[in-house]
Amino acid sequence: MDTSLISSQTVELVSLLTGQKIRKEDITPPILFLTGLVTVLLGVMYTDGTVSAEETQRLRTTFTELIPANNSLRQLVMPMVKGVREQQVYNKLPALLALTACFSEEEKLLLISFGYQMSAADGTMDDREKQYLTIVANRLGIDGRFLTVLEASFSSQAIADTAALAEIHSLLDPAQFQSLDAMFVRAASHIIGHLPAKPKHKTNQKQSVSSYQELKKFQEYRQQLDAVCGKLGLTLLDGSDRNVLSPNLTEELTKISRKLQSPCFRVAVVGEFSKGKSTLLNALLGEEIQPVRNIPCSGTVTVLKYGPQQRVICKYKDGREEEISPQQYKDKASISEEAALGSLGDEIVNSEIEEIIFEHPNLELCRNGVEIIDTPGLNEQAERTLVTEQVLKTTDAVIFLTHAHMLLTEKERELLLYLKKELNPGKDDEAAKSIFVLVNFADLLRREEDRQQTRQRVETIVKSQNSIAGENRIHLISAQSALEAILDGTENEYVKSFQDFTKSLEQFLTVERGAIELQQSAAGIKQIIDSGCDELNQYREMQEGKLTVSQGDKAKIFEQMAEASGRDVKIRLLADELMEQSLEEALESWHEWAEGLGERLMAKSHRWTSEHGHIMSQDKLTKDYADRFVRDITEEIDDWGNQKVQSILKQNMGVLDSKIAEDIYAIRQQFQQFDQQLSTSLVAQFNNLGTAGSLGGIGSSGSGIASSIGDIEDNGFFGGLGIGAAVGAALLFFTGLGFIGVILGGLAAGAGGGLGWSFLDGDAVKAQIKEKVCELGFEKFGESAESIFEKVQERIIAVFEERVEASSGAISQAMSLWENLLEQQEKRDRQDRAECEAEKAWLADKRRELEQIQNQIEAILKN
Repeated sequence: MDTSLISSQTVELVSLLTGQKIRKEDITPPILFLTGLVTVLLGVMYTDGTVSAEETQRLRTTFTELIPANNSLRQLVMPMVKGVREQQVYNKLPALLALTACFSEEEKLLLISFGYQMSAADGTMDDREKQYLTIVANRLGIDGRFLTVLEASFSSQAIADTAALAEIHSLLDPAQFQSLDAMFVRAASHIIGHLPAKPKHKTNQKQSVSSYQELKKFQEYRQQLDAVCGKLGLTLLDGSDRNVLSPNLTEELTKISRKLQSPCFRVAVVGEFSKGKSTLLNALLGEEIQPVRNIPCSGTVTVLKYGPQQRVICKYKDGREEEISPQQYKDKASISEEAALGSLGDEIVNSEIEEIIFEHPNLELCRNGVEIIDTPGLNEQAERTLVTEQVLKTTDAVIFLTHAHMLLTEKERELLLYLKKELNPGKDDEAAKSIFVLVNFADLLRREEDRQQTRQRVETIVKSQNSIAGENRIHLISAQSALEAILDGTENEYVKSFQDFTKSLEQFLTVERGAIELQQSAAGIKQIIDSGCDELNQYREMQEGKLTVSQGDKAKIFEQMAEASGRDVKIRLLADELMEQSLEEALESWHEWAEGLGERLMAKSHRWTSEHGHIMSQDKLTKDYADRFVRDITEEIDDWGNQKVQSILKQNMGVLDSKIAEDIYAIRQQFQQFDQQLSTSLVAQFNNLGTAGSLGGIGSSGSGIASSIGDIEDNGFFGGLGIGAAVGAALLFFTGLGFIGVILGGLAAGAGGGLGWSFLDGDAVKAQIKEKVCELGFEKFGESAESIFEKVQERIIAVFEERVEASSGAISQAMSLWENLLEQQEKRDRQDRAECEAEKAWLADKRRELEQIQNQIEAILKN
């Protein structure tokens, strides 16, 4: 429904029929549809000159089923009925056309369907009623074939035109109305429930969306590299057992091998509720696995992955795991209808489930190394949003869904910008190549012209906002139509467009993401080989008498090792001192920041806006204001963290980093002195170990000794996830408080109570709601403030601990090089001439093995 087409005539007409002075912004899709529905229903009732008891009861039942008892729309029905009856609008086609001018084809069909149901209410369809409906339908542009199907459906006659019946089912699919309002979903579900079942196509065999040949090739390369790791591991283990090669080489190789053996890619499906995420996943997987209802239903994170047999594992927040049945999965993965339609947050906040893992042997995409994450809908409940934000931190690609008839709303644009920031940190001027924008329900766009315009609109939005997504990242699809064709084993245009999308995704994963990661893994393996060669060369020099570690050298090495151990202790002590200082400064800053928070939030509330009016959409208006409060307080916490806490950390971590850098430099200098004195290669080995750590495989962030310690300000205090969101997520998952969820769960009821819809001073009503939102929201924040700051403290502590562990790892690797040098010399001292010659032969064999492995890596990369 395009409410921008509402004319002044329509506004005057709705005001006249409701008896209220209504502004254009007060007219919502439900109000407009109800006005048209009352007009058509009364037209059917009065056109034959008599109103039966069954028709009167049908009228009451219709509105009872469509509008919940506690919904303010109920208060408008009787004034509408009275107004339409008095003005006889049902006899004035221009007035009805004005009311329906902004209706879509689907909404017009839905409207006329209720007319046919009313006509059949008394058991027979009067010819005058059918004539009235035909006239109205013709003026609305409804296909005559559909009228024949509707008449037959509600009069219990056989339907000859099954193709028209199938089209009606598609047009009135409740999922297509989710972006409007729950009332439309109920209305569509009601009509579909009274129609004969949708005709099923006889099929040959379920078809696959794609063969995923590129992913299969990528998996082969990955397996080949892992096989190389296996061969290299045997060589390194042999050298370690003979006290020739450092055990650290085997440890670094094991890290790379684990990465290569783990699933390569994680793809998250993200979007607001009611965009068809679950249906999209079913289409991707080629099976109806995800629960699909006519209302929002995904309530928890679900990871879909390959497994040798079908099984479902439910992981709970307390660490428990249990295997559950597929039916239990559909129940646990969903939220209740009451929670979905009523925006109740308690069900999510109090959920014990961390995530659900669904394994299946026939999921072709997952079989080829891809895990798919079905995320809870963004922007409906803050706690679901926080779940999704946590998922993004380990995601390779994001599929973002929008609705063809509600194209990239303001909230969705904000979400896209957020996703870009999360997935492309520090690169504001570059497009996030890992974001795929899918326009779902493309089957609603009947004309090619409409599809072209839709694509152009999306491209304009996506490319104008600092290039959110890259090239070939926008696809128009119909997940439902594609799924039906896939399950039926048939071909249609929607399967083709869906395949275009999957090919684009596959290209990104294998070429733009996977190839780089394979090269990083290969580079890490090469560095380990180089380090192994350096250690073998060092040992060969000993065997040939060109390198000897004297007793004096040994004593100096022991001194260096003791000194290195002392450096580690001093760094840890300094880190503890600086950490305590940071915590104290952060606490003082927190109290200063919190003092004026209430006033700042109240001042920001004056800028809050909503597309919903105060008359009939007060609950949605309140929900919008609650969302704004959450965003504002999140931004406040983000700003405080990224300015104050970041400044505190930058200063104190700067001191620690200087100490670490000084000590690492000193160790390198000591290695360099020995290299110059004894012709060892300790500096090269030290650097190679660090480089291998930093290139240690797919998804590895690296913690090797050569890895630089990045500046704090690069990705923000929480490394790309804002403090507000991170703290909220921490509260939700670790303390159970879920302060943001509590705010959203209570505000709509608390702020809306007692503010009647009949208030005519819209600004006064909105100001009152804003004040209530701020009052309740700040109250809930105050109750959780201590727990929130505890999470800030935990993050500060984690920053220091991570830094210390990196430093300690570097020092430990340095000490292992000293130890290896001593062990090599000790072994050489025990050997006689025969053993020395045998050792030289072994060294030559190991050198050849390493060279062969190096060549194998080069061959894999060339392919």
